[in-house]
Amino acid sequence: MLLLLAALAVPLMGGAAGGPPPGLRAYPMDMRDFRVLQRDSGPRNYYRWVTEGSEELIRAVYSPQLQTVTLFAPVPEALNRGVRLMRFRWRALVLPRGGNECVDGRGDAAANVYVTWKRGMRWYSLKLIWSTEAAVGATCSVTRNPFVASDSIILRSGQPTGLWHEEEIDPDALFRQHFEGGNPNAEVPELQGIGILTDGDQTRSVSAADFAGFVFYKEERTVATAGSGRPGP
Repeated sequence: MLLLLAALAVPLMGGAAGGPPPGLRAYPMDMRDFRVLQRDSGPRNYYRWVTEGSEELIRAVYSPQLQTVTLFAPVPEALNRGVRLMRFRWRALVLPRGGNECVDGRGDAAANVYVTWKRGMRWYSLKLIWSTEAAVGATCSVTRNPFVASDSIILRSGQPTGLWHEEEIDPDALFRQHFEGGNPNAEVPELQGIGILTDGDQTRSVSAADFAGFVFYKEERTVATAGSGRPGP
């Protein structure tokens, strides 16, 4: 994990509460902009929108008999480039039994957040995972082909459940680290959107989590409202 953190200009974990960093403006995502990604999803949507205090969140409760469902929210064109930071909050409620993205046949997690980009016909994706037992900082499930490049990063693992954690990432820095060999000058393709997933199909176990507070930060003074962009991949 130390190597992973050292590669970024901002922390990858926790402690990001509060207002925008100096010089940056916040552009929150509307949680209602998340929609089922039909090509990657089964017929039954097990996510629901819940109001907790003044905040709206998405709650996912996966049961073993269900096919997995992914939700996706696009970013507006004005946020395709130049995003300096992204923050989000998640709360694991039930960890799938033995879930471990780094072990074949056990790739389930209570909470996954995808960050996606596109260059030409090729999609890039980083999957940030709250695992049951995989080692924090590990990179697993690496895929490289002409149409898809993806890595899975274990961001949190294990207990405690039922508590909110806020994460902060630099999307451009993460992209360069995983897909451009850490070259700080490499061009980053257009940011497309974010996805969320809770699953337990491989371990055949219950899995549950909450997601909330997705916010992008950019230096520009004006930008289209987040969530008003084109459809997802």
